[in-house]
Amino acid sequence: MRENLRVAAYAVCVREGQLLLARSPGPDGTPEWVLPGGGMEHGEDPYDTVRREVTEETGYRIRVTGLLGVDSFRRTGRPRVGRRTDQQALRIIYEGEVVGGDLRYEVGGSTDFAAWHPLEAVSGLVRVRLVDTALGLWRERPADGHPAPARYPGR
Repeated sequence: MRENLRVAAYAVCVREGQLLLARSPGPDGTPEWVLPGGGMEHGEDPYDTVRREVTEETGYRIRVTGLLGVDSFRRTGRPRVGRRTDQQALRIIYEGEVVGGDLRYEVGGSTDFAAWHPLEAVSGLVRVRLVDTALGLWRERPADGHPAPARYPGR
């Protein structure tokens, strides 16, 4: 079985009651909203990863204002071709404040659009589960930085 660990860093940026999200094609091609952020490059600090990824996906420069928590999930399955896989995702979730840049969409990357969404409208969006997990961490700020599975089902 092939093992794969992916470490990524994401930002929760809230301004005037709105959350900054990026849009990405889902597994079936249907667009879904995601937190700005992404995979850490070898040798890169996650703090630098989140700042780089937010700029790439939204055009904004951010200041990291806090560490909200760490989320992890593991999935095993069969790829379309080849060996069975055992994948673990380790997701570091920061809080960020926009300090510069202009809103734009990413060209040639994993996302195709970025926008601000009213916090009360996020639950009605087609979104990845990490958005809910991160908002839960942002709202509740657990001392251990770990999302409680009972509060954030389906992680």
